[in-house]
Order: sequence, then structure tokens, then C-alpha cells
Amino acid sequence: MTSLVLALLACASLAFADVVTDANARAAEIASRQRPTPPAVRTMAIVQVSVFEAVRAITGRAPSFVANVTAKPGASVDAAVAAATHTALLELLPAEKPAIEADYQAALKPLADDQAKLDGVTVGEQAARGVLAARADDRATAPNTYLPRTSPSVYVPTTLPVTPHWGLRKPWAMRSGDQFRPAPPPALESAAWKRDLAEVRAVGASKSTTRTAEQTAIAKFWEATAPSIYWPVARAYLSARTPDVTESARLLAAAAIAMDDALIAVFDAKYAFNFWRPITATRNAPAGMREAGWEPFIDTPMHPEYPCAHCVISGALGAVLESDLAGAASPRLRSTSPTAPGVEREWATPAEFMKEVAEARIYDGVHYRNSAEVGTAQGKKVAELVMGKFPRAKR
Repeated sequence: MTSLVLALLACASLAFADVVTDANARAAEIASRQRPTPPAVRTMAIVQVSVFEAVRAITGRAPSFVANVTAKPGASVDAAVAAATHTALLELLPAEKPAIEADYQAALKPLADDQAKLDGVTVGEQAARGVLAARADDRATAPNTYLPRTSPSVYVPTTLPVTPHWGLRKPWAMRSGDQFRPAPPPALESAAWKRDLAEVRAVGASKSTTRTAEQTAIAKFWEATAPSIYWPVARAYLSARTPDVTESARLLAAAAIAMDDALIAVFDAKYAFNFWRPITATRNAPAGMREAGWEPFIDTPMHPEYPCAHCVISGALGAVLESDLAGAASPRLRSTSPTAPGVEREWATPAEFMKEVAEARIYDGVHYRNSAEVGTAQGKKVAELVMGKFPRAKR
């Protein structure tokens, strides 16, 4: 009898973890329709923290992070996860209501219409409303007041760069957006700068003769920017590690907060240093380094170059997974990309994943090596701070 009970509990834990990761997959797909990327990452942070608060209220195995709600005994975790996801997404993305409602009804349909379901829905909705209230004044919707550098009568491109205010947002875990602001980029007279410019000019050019087929495949894969490219990495990790429901919700919430705070940090630095992109540097470099018609492999993102935003996100996510591993062997990680249909890439470790993302942005022709390395390191620092606020669930 004892072994049967233990087996049933083990199955329940796996099923619960699937509830959390399945909800994450649906939410990430919907959130990734949001543009530009930073607001979509913020949306996923609010969703995952809402799910965590709902789950921990039911299991009682982890302290609250931001919305200390309570649940009635026996409340359904499945219903709570569905309701928390639904409430957060609907508030943030009302234009996606048909998809959000369809996913919500599909998640609730298998559940019995009983008190457990009703109580689960209640705590899920309460958790999401608490998180939404806590983030309502985080300055995500501040106006774009960027002023191009120019002089009277001189034309400048009239498309404004994206999210210049993002570094001024209220973080989840950091004190402020500049808490992990790095040192300035290398001086233009330095050997490091000249090395980095020469590298990206060669391997990141649209018609590069030195970029290999594998490097081109990596570049194309990581041209994508939406959250949907990062979350499969976390889900692959959880699928292999098979944690219970509270641990699954905890890790996804920590990863979501780390990625959101990392973007706050990187956009603080981007607009503080306002460093030029490879296409600008190459076309304006001194004689001998200048290439007037040079173009990158992909379109250059509409914000300053330093540090690398892809790298700060992958650094934050990778460091969250490394922290959770605590020295244990990593399962294989994997993801797919909307810019490389039909391709699934795999990595043996979080470190391998982070390294590929950093290399990809050089192959794309939009970042320098130093910027990629600094961005990864910045993301790791944010993740270390966040993980200190999300202790492992009590047994």
C-alpha cells in the first residue's frame, strides 16, 4: 500500500509540473505576438509570478514574492494555474482575447466542476490581480522622449529607437536599472575595439565569405527576438529534471524575473553609453577600416549596441538554470525559432547555450564580441541576485 501511495504521489508531481510548463508554452506563444521584445518579456514575468503565487498559496511550500494570497484547502492547482495565466494575459493583452479565452477553456475543460475547481480559479485570479497591481506603476508605458543627436536643419532618420525609457522601469529584484551598469565600451583607439570591429565586419557581413554554413545557421536561428525562443530552453530543463509543481513554478518565476530585470539593466546601459552599431561604425571608420557599402547579415535592431540584449537574456536564463543545478550534470537543452522553421537546436549545458547566443549576434552583424561578453556577464549578475530571493521549496 505504501509503495502504491508513493507511486501515485510521484505521478501527481509530474502531472502538476506539466500543468505549469504547458501553461508557460501557451502564454509564451501569445506574449510573443507583442512587439517590441521588452514588453513581451515583461508580460511573461507578470504571468509566471502570478502562477507562482497561486501555486505556492495552495501548496504552502514557498514564501510569497509579491502577492501574498491564501487558498482554501483542497483548491485545484490546475485551475489556479489556468486562472492566473488567463487573468494576467487578458489584462496585458486584451487584443489577444480570443486566443487567451480559448486556451483558458481548454485548460479548465478536463477538470470536474466542483469546489476544488472554483477555489483554484479564485486563488489564481487573486494572485494575478495582486501581481498586476504591484507592477501597475513600473513605468513600462512611459512616452518615448528620445532626442536624436543632430544640429539645426540636418536630417536624421525619423523612426525613433525602441524603449529608451526601459532602463528607468521599476525592477523586480534590482534596486534600480543601473545597479549592474558595466564599464564603458572599449575606446576606439584600443586594440580590443579594432579587433572586434574587424571580426564583425568579416563574419557578420550580409555576403560574408568567412562565415561558415553552421555559423550562418546559428545566426539565422537567433535572429528571432520574441520570448518564445527562450522558454523552450527552460521547459526542456524542467522536463528532464521533473520537479514537483511548486519547484516548477518557482524556477519559471525566477527565470522570468531574471530576464525582465536583465532587460531593464541592459537598456539602462544601452542608452547611457549610446554606442554605435557595426553598420554605423564600419561606414564611418577611419581609412583602412571603412567599408562604405557594408551591410549586416540581419536588419540592425533599433536601439544602441552596447551591451548585447540577446546575450543579457540568455545570460540571465542560463545562470538561473546553472544555479538550480547546483553542480549537478545538466540535461540537454533545446529550442526552436520562428526565423529558422523546422530547426531544433540543442545544447549540452547552460554555458554552451549562452555561448552560442553570444556568438550568434556577432554572426548576425549587429554586435561586437566585447558587447556580447559583457551582456552575458550582466545577465548572470542579475540572475544571481534573483535566485537569492527564490529559495528552493520546502519538502
